[in-house]
Amino acid sequence: MLKTRVITAVVLLAVLLPVTLFAPVAAFGALIALVLVFGAWEWARLLKLPGLAPVGYAVLAALALAASTRLGIGVRAARPLFEAAAVFWVLTGPFVLVRKPTLAHGAWRLFLLLAGLVVLVACWHALVAARMLGVPFVLSVLLVVWLADIGAYFAGKTFGKHKLAPSISPGKTWEGAIGGWLAVIVVAVAALAAHAFEPTFVSALSQRVGVARTLLMLTLLVAFSIVGDLFESMLKRQAGVKDSSALLPGHGGVLDRIDALLPVLPLAMLVFG
Repeated sequence: MLKTRVITAVVLLAVLLPVTLFAPVAAFGALIALVLVFGAWEWARLLKLPGLAPVGYAVLAALALAASTRLGIGVRAARPLFEAAAVFWVLTGPFVLVRKPTLAHGAWRLFLLLAGLVVLVACWHALVAARMLGVPFVLSVLLVVWLADIGAYFAGKTFGKHKLAPSISPGKTWEGAIGGWLAVIVVAVAALAAHAFEPTFVSALSQRVGVARTLLMLTLLVAFSIVGDLFESMLKRQAGVKDSSALLPGHGGVLDRIDALLPVLPLAMLVFG
């Protein structure tokens, strides 16, 4: 399993890193679109659509994404999409985690199918808009989620005692969540002090709203990275599966890799609209 996981990670990095670092924005956008179309297929499967319906949903997501580009690309053009996605995560995300509505309710499943299109398309626009602001900028946005995840893993393994959401994801702890938050805050403060790799998301945000509000915003983003992770965990639990798919050997599926990014990206880019 470890060997498979490492090989998959190396292949993914060999594809994603050169495109992110050196390719034109259009090529970057095309690759992210492909990834998110696969994510849409997994979203439909988690909602237990029968037969070839998940394929049809993926095609619909691709069409929705293509249609959305006619409104323009960039932070200001995509602001309505970011706002719609933010409303979903700010209102619906916590509601779902508390009330845990089931897929047995047809109206709820239909709502999630429609919301999925908005969430995935908004994610694409957020990543492309971030890439347009520069490679350091887009990587630093992603780094917020990666640091929160890595910090949570090690802090949870070392200190974890109090379960964060035992009925949804028994492995997550409050200590892990705090450790992830601390990792983000410490690296952000160090990067601001050293003026490292600017302009980054953190440096640009601090210039707009100040250091104190930047740290508050980072705290919010870490919280919603956890919401995104728990939301997908709940969908997988209701679907009765361990991973969103087996597309990425050793890692599960696309949604397993981007679940925390889905709420963070539109919320992060809203500030710059």
